[in-house]
Amino acid sequence: MGKLKGAIMRKKIGTLIIFGLIALFLYQGIRYFYYHSQNAVTDAAFIKSDRLATLSFNISGNIISLLKKENETVKKGELLGIIDPIDLTTAKEELNHRIQSMDAQIQTLVLQRNRLSPTLNLQTSIAAKEMESADSETTALKHQIKAAQERAKKLSLDEKRYAAMLESRLIAVSDYEAIHLQSVIAQQESASLEAKLSSLRATHSKAKNALSLSSLNEKQTSELDQQILSMSGQKKALESSLKDLENKVGYTRLYAPFDGVIAKKFVNAPSISKQGSPIYALTDPRALYVEVLLSEKELHGVKVGNKAVVRTEGVPDTQYDARVESISATSASTFSLVPRDIASGEFTKLDQRFIIRLTLENIHDLRAGMGASVAIARD
Repeated sequence: MGKLKGAIMRKKIGTLIIFGLIALFLYQGIRYFYYHSQNAVTDAAFIKSDRLATLSFNISGNIISLLKKENETVKKGELLGIIDPIDLTTAKEELNHRIQSMDAQIQTLVLQRNRLSPTLNLQTSIAAKEMESADSETTALKHQIKAAQERAKKLSLDEKRYAAMLESRLIAVSDYEAIHLQSVIAQQESASLEAKLSSLRATHSKAKNALSLSSLNEKQTSELDQQILSMSGQKKALESSLKDLENKVGYTRLYAPFDGVIAKKFVNAPSISKQGSPIYALTDPRALYVEVLLSEKELHGVKVGNKAVVRTEGVPDTQYDARVESISATSASTFSLVPRDIASGEFTKLDQRFIIRLTLENIHDLRAGMGASVAIARD
């Protein structure tokens, strides 16, 4: 009898346990479905850094020093590595000497030009005016000479006529002497005008020679200007090359672009580095955010500003609060390198995912690259 009662009691207890488990599973199921109806839940989430940079030298060369190790903290502007600058500094010094030499040559040409230039315009103006004046006086003097010659010719004829009249005793000697004197004076005046014309021609020739010399000086000045211009252009090209070399000398030193931690060191010194080859990977552990690849099936009700909860296996005992900062306008596969070809008519519907960016309110112990589970509250 006692055994029967014990069996019945155990049966009742087993039944109660079964019903209790069923109730528990039912509760958990309702809670799970309710939680997922109120939140968009996914494990496709990752902790990322807004400031993650691969650092490299902008020139090729021999790396002689790398000053930081992996996981070391650095400050913005801190020196990280050095390429041997000896070849560049030697070329820079040579260019400096060439520029200085060319500058001295330009200064010499400028002095030569300045010696010619100040009096050049004045000499040209004076010579031109002297030629113009000589031409004008020569024209006027030719008219005077012509008039004087005609007057002397007329007086010479009058003198002959008076001489004949004097022989015939038709006039007094004084009358003849008066006309003779006038004829001599007229001849002397004509000769004087001829001498003056010869002098004007000499003056004109001298002014013409001076003008030719001024033109020659002007040509020399123009040639000097061309040389100065050409050498100034060469100097400018050398200065541009010098500036490029100075930039390259600056490129031999690698500096940290922001505060952060050396995440990876790709090479060791000494070694040969090509331009753009990675040297360090630098990350800022304070600039973390969460990137969520959310299924389109879970996207309903998710809006910018909604609260979210983030959990990671790396920090299992901590729950991180976050907010939706942005939702991508297109699916993650829209800009894939190999887009799907559906032109043949064959189509298999694939679940599309959209990138959700979450802003973390606390980043304690989080690291870029961690996987995460995210629950985003729906409106």
